[in-house]
Amino acid sequence: MPSPAVADTGDAAGAARAVDRASAVLENATGRARAAALRLEAATAAMPAAQRRVATSRGAVAAAITAANTAGRRANAARAAYAQIAGDYEQAQAEFTDARERVDQIAQATYMGSTFSRINVLVEATGPADIMDRLSLVDQLMRTQQQDVDRLIAARRVARSAQDRAGLAKREAEDAEAIAQGKLMAAKNAQTAAVRAQQELVHLTVIRQAALRLANAQRSAVLARYRAALAEEQRIRAALRGYSIKSGGGGRYGGGRLLMPVRGWKSSDYGNRYDPYYRVWQLHAGTDFAAPGGAPIHAAAAGHVIRAGWNGGYGNYTCISHGKIGGYGFQTCYGHQSAILVRVGEYVRRGEVIGRVGTTGASTGNHLHFETRFDGVPRNPLRYLPACLC
Repeated sequence: MPSPAVADTGDAAGAARAVDRASAVLENATGRARAAALRLEAATAAMPAAQRRVATSRGAVAAAITAANTAGRRANAARAAYAQIAGDYEQAQAEFTDARERVDQIAQATYMGSTFSRINVLVEATGPADIMDRLSLVDQLMRTQQQDVDRLIAARRVARSAQDRAGLAKREAEDAEAIAQGKLMAAKNAQTAAVRAQQELVHLTVIRQAALRLANAQRSAVLARYRAALAEEQRIRAALRGYSIKSGGGGRYGGGRLLMPVRGWKSSDYGNRYDPYYRVWQLHAGTDFAAPGGAPIHAAAAGHVIRAGWNGGYGNYTCISHGKIGGYGFQTCYGHQSAILVRVGEYVRRGEVIGRVGTTGASTGNHLHFETRFDGVPRNPLRYLPACLC
């Protein structure tokens, strides 16, 4: 399963591609309709990722709360264990203190001459039997003192062991408490993330609804533009076909691959496009090549300029006739230019600069709209350009 970061990156790229496709389809829409549709497309493309984030964050909240509860129970158990062991340590310490006091008394008595007193007890004996009795008393006293010393040693050992166990239990309790606090913080952070993810999803929903309302409000204006674009395409075909018939070709194109008209990258393909917002089909009559504004546009082949001027959605538009191929007049056309550098009737050589890249007409950014036409009928330019597009 990809990490959230990787997944989000892929979602962002997919949303960007969706917006690019929508932008290409909507070239002939009104500015307001285009903006609304792009917002709608972006929000729609972002919705699955937002929904996944909501689901993931909710799962993270449940997991974090479970972990926090488990850690809390462990911390409580560790604290209870520490309290028990600390009690054992206090009892052992009390026993050790008592034993030490008794040994201290023995030491004090020895220091004060108790040994001489014991010797005097033996010296004062009146006979052998009395000596044996007195020796038994002294021996019993000595054993009692040794037991007190042994008890002190054992009590010290027990106290030290209890102290070690208490220290370990205290550290375990502190560690468990720290883990529990961390888990609790993670649960709070997960809850915050879940709320934020839900808010983002709600925000996207609001954007989609607003964009959809605006797009629908622009329906009449957009459909009028589509009809105008279709009519303009028919006029271009008729004009170029008429020129081809009248001139007999007007150029000397010898076939082979055309020259790339601009240094750039393909941003949109030739072909029929379906607009999902306004439910109409439209032919994109050329291939778009993105390039910086003002970049030079080169004639793809030698020929005569037959159109050079403003042409509705095409903006600044130039067409060059290159003669006949297979009985059909062959033309290349160049749309959305920022500047036209040739005139109608002028002969241009292959590679000659004929204009500058721009974004005039129904365009959503700097690019060259490049067409190849036969008697005015468009065909896919990629059939005639170098395969490398270079």
